[in-house]
Amino acid sequence: MFVMILAAGRGERMRPLTDTTPKPLLAVGGRPLIEWHLQALAEAGFRDVVINHAWLGAQIEQRLGNGERFGLRIRYSPEPAGALETAGGIVNALPLLGDGPFAVINGDIWTDYPLAQLPRSLGEDLAHLVLVDNPPHHPQGDFALQGGRVVADAEPRLTFSGIGVYAPQLFAGLEPGVRPLAPLLRAAMAERRVGGEHYRGRWFDIGTPERLAELDRQLRREPGEKHG
Repeated sequence: MFVMILAAGRGERMRPLTDTTPKPLLAVGGRPLIEWHLQALAEAGFRDVVINHAWLGAQIEQRLGNGERFGLRIRYSPEPAGALETAGGIVNALPLLGDGPFAVINGDIWTDYPLAQLPRSLGEDLAHLVLVDNPPHHPQGDFALQGGRVVADAEPRLTFSGIGVYAPQLFAGLEPGVRPLAPLLRAAMAERRVGGEHYRGRWFDIGTPERLAELDRQLRREPGEKHG
């Protein structure tokens, strides 16, 4: 199964750190955020990775190369300045993602979620979402989980982790361009075609310099981690 890492955002809330460094290359625990993903994907048995980029994208390609040193095969999906938002970026990358379901991971999160347990097939579903407990900065959550189904308007609400598996059919017929993902997911939820799970382990949304610094402190305190 192919995996796409979303790495095209400008990272406005992370400025001035992102003025000269793309957000996925900001370091925590001694290595760039995106390299934590790549290591976890390789350990979970994935091999083919697609990374989209826009702002300072050349730095990402220069740092990661073809993925060989991670045991992966990396291909890139460049986007115009300003990027295409999540669904737009996925539509742009579809020719690189194969014919079956593919996983997508936000490049600006950190988690110990076991990626090997992501479903390789979806049946009649169009998506499978990993949901997490609501963090302090997002107490209202995004969606609810009922009997293994993700629903848009119910309680209690959980937060979408930025990790999901999608069927290409979710994006069928969409023209290239700027397009958010949430409306597509909500439409699929209305048809009860979105499955999901609640992950209760560690998950961090690295949306501000303060959150980046806090995660860095936590990782550096842990024995056995590689702190370059």
